[in-house]
Amino acid sequence: MYLGLDIGRQYIKMVSVEKTKDGFKILDAGARLVPEPNTAFDPEKIDKTLWVMAVKELFKQQGLNPKKIKGLITGISGSSASVKQITTMEMPTDELKSAMTFEARKHIPMDGTDAVIDFQILGSNEREMDKIDVGLVACTKGALNLHMDLIKECGLKPGIVDVNPIAMSNAFSFIKELPDDGLVVVLDIGAVSSTLVVYGKGKQFFTRDLPIGGHHFVKELANQKDISYTDAQDLHYKEGVSASIKSVSTDTDAVVGIAEKTVYDNLVEDLRRSLRFYAKQTGQSFFLKIFLSGGSGNTPGLTDFIHSKLNIECAVFDPFENMAGAEDLSVSNSCQYTTALGLGIRGGMVNE
Repeated sequence: MYLGLDIGRQYIKMVSVEKTKDGFKILDAGARLVPEPNTAFDPEKIDKTLWVMAVKELFKQQGLNPKKIKGLITGISGSSASVKQITTMEMPTDELKSAMTFEARKHIPMDGTDAVIDFQILGSNEREMDKIDVGLVACTKGALNLHMDLIKECGLKPGIVDVNPIAMSNAFSFIKELPDDGLVVVLDIGAVSSTLVVYGKGKQFFTRDLPIGGHHFVKELANQKDISYTDAQDLHYKEGVSASIKSVSTDTDAVVGIAEKTVYDNLVEDLRRSLRFYAKQTGQSFFLKIFLSGGSGNTPGLTDFIHSKLNIECAVFDPFENMAGAEDLSVSNSCQYTTALGLGIRGGMVNE
């Protein structure tokens, strides 16, 4: 059994899978709220103690003994790590490692500790002879140590540590067939930030952290309607985007009425800028479809809103689609398990 554990700011998610002849079978999936239920979520007040408590409660809820878990795979968020596809000269492994360490220092937010890096040669570059494409993953020792300490405090034996954008793409590639041409966009909307991944067959892998998440959707709605955070949360779950759009009013007496921008407009603008940046860097702009995942990926009306603004087809991603064992799960919001599933799958890939 491989257990993917996704430690989010608002929810802890786990997915356990086993390797089969045809791929993977889901054994179990579950989630647990980190803050106290029926209280306003404040990301500033979430600390290690609450995470540890939530992880232990989740394992108890799912009937798992932390001490007996052997195939554990956890992830570090995109904001604490760097995932880059880099083109470089072909060189011996030792030289490549030094070059990648130098590259890592340019891309990750250093906290005074050394960089921890891993890389994989993806193959020859299609456009430049004698050059190779390398996938580089890096974080600082400080960020990794904090993560490992948290896992140990939960009574778990640390196993493989992945990065969430890679886990997302592994889950997507397992469930969906990547098109021969064009690019797929996956936007995982978490509590306080969203992780964007763009890639395709033989195309540049790109990821970016966007500073907007479900917490901002709810907070804006609470301010607009002058209601409590928990009431706004309930309204958000029921009405989604339309609740905020209806709340934004313009001065009808004004000669020129300018509609106030909502948090959803800001999210789409961040997404638009990121896709433009990708197109400028790579010359590739054939974005086939945007898939939403994460805890707020299923916000009512969000797929239509994004489609109307960007004119790119948009849908909610179901990580359990057509997976063996999925019919036995009882989960209410399957798209929030994308990263956890990708982490579980990573365990099986390593041990192939």
